[in-house]
Amino acid sequence: MHRSMQPIRKPGPGMAARGARNGAVGRQARGSRADELAQRLADDIVDGRLFPGIRLEEQELAQRFKVSRTPVREALQLLAATGLVERRPNRGAVVATISGERLAEMFEVMAELEAVCARLSAGRMTTRERNALEVLHRDAAGFVRSGDRDSYEAANRQFHAALYRGSHNRELEETVLAARRRVSAFRRAQFTVLGRLAGSWAEHDVVVRAILAGDGDTAARAMRSHVLLVSEASAEVAARQPAEIP
Repeated sequence: MHRSMQPIRKPGPGMAARGARNGAVGRQARGSRADELAQRLADDIVDGRLFPGIRLEEQELAQRFKVSRTPVREALQLLAATGLVERRPNRGAVVATISGERLAEMFEVMAELEAVCARLSAGRMTTRERNALEVLHRDAAGFVRSGDRDSYEAANRQFHAALYRGSHNRELEETVLAARRRVSAFRRAQFTVLGRLAGSWAEHDVVVRAILAGDGDTAARAMRSHVLLVSEASAEVAARQPAEIP
């Protein structure tokens, strides 16, 4: 049979599975790029490099980060969900203005939710979870001593996530994660405040000691106090934001 007349092969189960896996990998890669872009843009917004009211053009951002417009569009959607970006008629995506009052309200919610997580973790964490929390906390001390802000910030996220999981309440975990996403950029930026690394670790230490002792009430009070101190440091960073561009 002439090559041009050969029958078309139908994709078998193996080919279909490989295609599905490749599609999933592609979506995961796009998601990772979007998450990375969202974090970089969030840092630019909180640090004042992107002023409130500035229009965020997809094409310009795609050129800046050397990516296609798809991850940029997804990153802007993620930022819109946190409130750092607004969608406005005839202007598209613009950097939002976060008032000090609104930021305080958001952290007030975080403080109460994380206090509940700490209280439940004190009574529900398994021995393995408690040991892992203690190791994570001890490792974070090394980042404080070396002044490694990026590593401490990553350890800080892991620390709080461990407490969310330790509550053994999936509904609570999902709720607090959603609330945390709205203030995550400000929580990262708090570590630019002088002395904040050491202060954060010391506040964690009170929480960890209470959880290891099974003292839920003390753990809750310490966590509430910790998040409210985070709120104060974050408000200091937010105050650096310039006025909105007309």
